[in-house]
Amino acid sequence: MAEKKQATDLLKGEDSSFNIGEILHMFLSNWYWFLVSVILCLFFGWYTLQKAIPTYKRMATVLIKDNSSGSMSESAVFEDIATVRAERNVSNEMLVFKSNRLMQIVARRLHLDVNYLIEEGLHMKELYTQAPISVRFFDVDEAETLSLTVLPHSEKEVTITDIITSSGESVNKSFYIPLNDTVSTPIGRILISPTLYYGKGEFSPLIVRKVNLKSIANSFAARLTIAQALAGSTMLNLSIIDSSVARADDVLNTLIAVYNEDLINDKNQIAINTSNFISERLNIIEKELGNVDSNIETFKRQNRLTDVNSEASMYLASSSSYQQEGVGIENQLTLAKYIKSYLTDPSKNFNLIPTNTGISGADVNIESSIATYNAMLLKRDKLIDSSSDKNPVVVNLNNSLSALKQTIIRSIDNTIVALNVKLKNLQAQEARTASRIAAVPTHQKYILSVERQQKIKEELYLYLLNKREENALAQSITESNVRTIDPASGSNTPIAPDRMRIWMISFLIGIGIPAVFLMLLKMTDTKVRTKKDIENKLSIPFLGEIPKYQGKDDIIIHENGRDSISEAFRIIRTNMDFMRMKKDNMKVVTFTSMMPGAGKTFVSMNLALSFALTDKKIILMDLDIRKGTLSAHSKRKELGVTDYLSGKIADLNQIIVKGKLHANLDMIYAGAVPPNPAELLLSERLDQMIEELRTRYDYIIVDNVPAGMIADAAIVNRIADWTLYIVRAGVLDRKQLPDVDALYKSGQFTNMALILNGVDFKHAHKYGYGYGYGYGYGDTKTKHKKKS
Repeated sequence: MAEKKQATDLLKGEDSSFNIGEILHMFLSNWYWFLVSVILCLFFGWYTLQKAIPTYKRMATVLIKDNSSGSMSESAVFEDIATVRAERNVSNEMLVFKSNRLMQIVARRLHLDVNYLIEEGLHMKELYTQAPISVRFFDVDEAETLSLTVLPHSEKEVTITDIITSSGESVNKSFYIPLNDTVSTPIGRILISPTLYYGKGEFSPLIVRKVNLKSIANSFAARLTIAQALAGSTMLNLSIIDSSVARADDVLNTLIAVYNEDLINDKNQIAINTSNFISERLNIIEKELGNVDSNIETFKRQNRLTDVNSEASMYLASSSSYQQEGVGIENQLTLAKYIKSYLTDPSKNFNLIPTNTGISGADVNIESSIATYNAMLLKRDKLIDSSSDKNPVVVNLNNSLSALKQTIIRSIDNTIVALNVKLKNLQAQEARTASRIAAVPTHQKYILSVERQQKIKEELYLYLLNKREENALAQSITESNVRTIDPASGSNTPIAPDRMRIWMISFLIGIGIPAVFLMLLKMTDTKVRTKKDIENKLSIPFLGEIPKYQGKDDIIIHENGRDSISEAFRIIRTNMDFMRMKKDNMKVVTFTSMMPGAGKTFVSMNLALSFALTDKKIILMDLDIRKGTLSAHSKRKELGVTDYLSGKIADLNQIIVKGKLHANLDMIYAGAVPPNPAELLLSERLDQMIEELRTRYDYIIVDNVPAGMIADAAIVNRIADWTLYIVRAGVLDRKQLPDVDALYKSGQFTNMALILNGVDFKHAHKYGYGYGYGYGYGDTKTKHKKKS
């Protein structure tokens, strides 16, 4: 737990933030990557611009007319009876403009499904109406897609090649097609006609593509943009983006025309439907009106009516006349009956008969007979007064009076019968008149009801006749719902591709790619690379850092050398001299590392040579008796440490190589590889050898094995006054720093100090050179032999 806490504490000081100066230095030190990236991205931008097809934006402005403007519309025909209410919605009109149905009509009218293309640079250019030829496909459906290439052959003939049928099949054959003639081909009958541009200039191969009409219409509909010029206004801005200016203008203008035609057709269709409706209703009402007239006629004829009111008055007058006449007849009948009873009364046989009775219906002879009777009776009475009733004359008069009286009675009976018949007829007529008077309200009600229907139907009939004329007039003067304010127009400068934007984006991407890559490398890099990576994370004394070296020579320290690596070794040498002043008799310096490849051999050789250049007596010893990396620099087999430790050689001078690299620098090689290196290093002869060397040399520099691999480093530590722990920049992971610090704090190695080797000063705000070397100790499977 203590070791884990220690590791955590050491890593807490790791700075996860980036220093702007460090980042800028990192970018500047890798300027060539930025240059290459910017060049490549600018080239890609140029390629994109060459491949991109220039597109243009064209715009038209229209005004949607409002119903309130007073314009005549077919809906106004029935506005007075509220049967139709048509209010125009601008949003709906915008949707109508964008409908695929209208755009399909535009595409069909402009033949947008046939494209004429030529190669222009790295992209294809749409010729549209400037194509030198026009191709018509007679046997191709609107939904089919095909293509062909047309080449001029002569003024009267062209060649078609590279035919791709609607099924996707390629026809690898050329066909000579005469101009202005319908010819059968693998894609059906076609007609190729020259245009005004045929033969003008150089005629490049022309690619003709027949595409799906609905697809091209949907494409244009998707690119069509409609917006209100001002919020709440009925003025619309129509805009479309296309690679051809002429085609974009034609599409907008034709769309407006098709919209108007469609609207007029709708209006005319409404007017036609309205006319048909009015005609149908007129026929129905005409029949109904005729039926009503027929009903009135039949009713009057059946009931013998002309004018109900006048006839009612007449019936009342007749009834009154009948009543008066009936009273007269009844009076006459009563008088007649009275006279009869008078004549038949025996007590009044010889009484005078009343005259002037007023019986108008009696026989005209009755009054004369009564007058004769009364005259004869008076004559008789006179005779009786002058004679007796036995007088023959009186008797004859009596007989004559009796006969005349009977005649009068029979006449009165006839009169009574006549008066009864007349009275009965009069009563019948009066009854009929009374029934007619009683039926007048019913007749009048029926007549009023029928006449009301007749009046309504007459008014509706006249109204529909009037509306039929108005509808015919409206149909003849139908006008468009839209007024074109500005036809299709716009700038001839393409809106895409935006060259400045693409160049800028390409440049920024060219800078951004290496910047992001370097930042990612830096963020994901966990290796120790500079002194900053170990500052405040280790308690080990830091002697210095050695720049990266990529040369082939392992010995790079020279007298009066002014390179950065020589200066780095001088700094380490000076720091060691300061540390030596604190303690006496510090001569034996051992080199170790965590893993192979840290550069112990390189550092030990050059550090030894650096000390030798200061007139110090130095001996460089190779105690890596297993690998003998330092000894590998000798071109011949040399005796070494193992020979002395094993007792084969008793004289130490026999294994010391004098002044091979410098007069003040001697060397002891490792010697032959022993079977028991650990036991050999534990022998007392090693201690004796070191003690002897202490008397001869100022510094004994020992190239040792890695501490993290085998136990030799710990065994040799008993002879060391100093242990220089080499950390290779870019190899050691920062997560391993706690292990290194724990090794120092444990005291396993004497006076342990740290040297950072192979620093790339591009990451450390310095300048310098580098070197390359490796260490292949103990790895029998290493593909490349390394040096340390």
